Amino acid sequence: MEILVTINDWLWNPLVVLALGLGLTLTVLTRGVQFRLLPDMLRQIRAEKSGGKDATEGISSFQALALTLSSRIGVGNIAGVATAIAAGGPGALFWMGVMALLGSALAFVESTVAQIYKRKIDGRFWGGIPYYIERGLGLKWLAVVAAVTTIALYAVLAPGVQANNITAAIDTATGVSPWISGVVLTAAFAFVVFGGRKRVVGVADILVPVMAAGYILAAVVVLAVHAAEIPGAIALIVGSAFGTDSVFGGIVGAAVAWGVRRAMFSNVAGVGEGTYGAAAADVSHPVKQGLVQGFSIYIDTLFVCMATGLMIVVTGNYNVLTEDGQQLADNLPGVEAGSAFTQAAVSSVAPGVGPVFVAIAITLFAFTTLVAFYYISETALTYLSRTGVRGGWVLALRLVMIAVTMYASVQSADLIWAIGDVGYASLAWVNMLCLLFLAKPALRALRDYDAQRKRGLDPTFDPESAGIPNADYWAGDDAPARR
Repeated sequence: MEILVTINDWLWNPLVVLALGLGLTLTVLTRGVQFRLLPDMLRQIRAEKSGGKDATEGISSFQALALTLSSRIGVGNIAGVATAIAAGGPGALFWMGVMALLGSALAFVESTVAQIYKRKIDGRFWGGIPYYIERGLGLKWLAVVAAVTTIALYAVLAPGVQANNITAAIDTATGVSPWISGVVLTAAFAFVVFGGRKRVVGVADILVPVMAAGYILAAVVVLAVHAAEIPGAIALIVGSAFGTDSVFGGIVGAAVAWGVRRAMFSNVAGVGEGTYGAAAADVSHPVKQGLVQGFSIYIDTLFVCMATGLMIVVTGNYNVLTEDGQQLADNLPGVEAGSAFTQAAVSSVAPGVGPVFVAIAITLFAFTTLVAFYYISETALTYLSRTGVRGGWVLALRLVMIAVTMYASVQSADLIWAIGDVGYASLAWVNMLCLLFLAKPALRALRDYDAQRKRGLDPTFDPESAGIPNADYWAGDDAPARR
C-alpha cells in the first residue's frame, strides 16, 4: 500500500496541473465552447439519430449521454466527494467546480475526436482512445497499448471498487452479508452483459435519469430543511478555497489537489472514459456529440457531486484530517471519510433513513458504472480484434468481469482503490498527452460547425472540406452528409 500511495502521488500531483492547464487552454482555443454553446448542448441531447429512429448503426445522442453518465456517475459522486472534503476541507468543493467547468472543454474535445475517427464494424459504430490514436496520430503501437490498458483497467482493476461499495453499503444499511448481496449483484450483472450491447444501452437509458434525478431531489430536500445554513456554508467553501478561512485557510494546496483529483475521478474528463460511448452515437456532425458529452460533466460534477458536497457541508457532517495528522474538524468522531458522511447528512433530516438511502444510491450508481465498464472493455477488445468481437474473446471478457465482481464483493477495497487510482492516472496521462496533438482536428470540426450554424444550416460533416484527413467513416459513401 505504501508503494502504491507513493506511485499515486507521483502520477496524480503533476496530473492535476496538466488537467487544469489543458482544460484552460482548450477553453481559450474553443472560445469557451462549454459556455457559449450551452443552448446547443441541451438541443442536441434531444436529437434523433442522423438516419432517423430506424437507424441501426448507432445509438441516439441521449442514449450515448446515458451510457457515458453511467460510467461517470458512480461511487466517486458519494464517497469520493466526502474524501475530498476530509483531505482538502470544504474548499475542495470549489475546485471540483472549477475542474468541472474546465473539464467540460476536455470532454468536448476528446468526444469530438472520438466521433471524427470512429469506425463501423459489423454494422455498428465503435470508437474511443485507441481508435483516434491510430487514425489521428498514426501511432498504432500506442493505440494497442491504450487498448490493453483500457481492458486491464475497466475489466479487472476498476470494477472491484464499484462492486465492493455496493455490498458494503447494503451490509451497513441492512446487515445482509456481502456474500449474499454479492451473489445477487453478480447474477444481475451477468444477465445484463450476456444480453449484449442492446441490453447494456437499455439499462443505462432507463436507470441513469431515474437515479440522478432522485438523488438530486433528495439533496434539495436536505438543503431546503437547512436553508438558513446555506449562505454560511457557501462562504466557508469559498473562504477555504482561497485561504481566507480561519480554520481551513492553511490547506489551500490540499483543497486544490483533492478537489481536482476527485473531480477527475468522478467525471473522468480527460481520462477518455466517455469517448467510447460518445463514438457510438449516430449524429450528422462530430461536434454535436462533443457538445452532449461536455454537458455530461456538468450533470456529474456540478449537479450530483455538488449535491453531495453541499449536503455534507451544510449539515456539518464531516471530518478534516491533514496529511501531517492535524485534525481541523472532528464533527463525526471515529467515522471514516466516505459514504458515512452522506448518510449522516441525510439522517439529519430523516433519522435512520440515511444508511438505506445511500445504500440504494450507491447500488444504482455503481451498478450502472459496472455495466458501462463492460461496454468500454468490449469496445477496446473490438479494436484489438480489428474485425469485430467474436467467439471466445467476448465470452472470456464477460466471465472475467463476472468473476471480478463476485471476488471484489467480499474483499477489502483498500488495495483495489489504490490500484484503480494508478490505472486511471496512467490512462489519463496517455490520453491527455495525445489530446495535445489531437486538439487541432477537433478545433477544425468546431469551426466547420460554427460556420454552418451561422448560415442557418443543420450541420453535417465533410472531413475534406474541414481539412481533416483519415476520417474514414465520414469520408465513405454511407456517411450522414452524403445520405
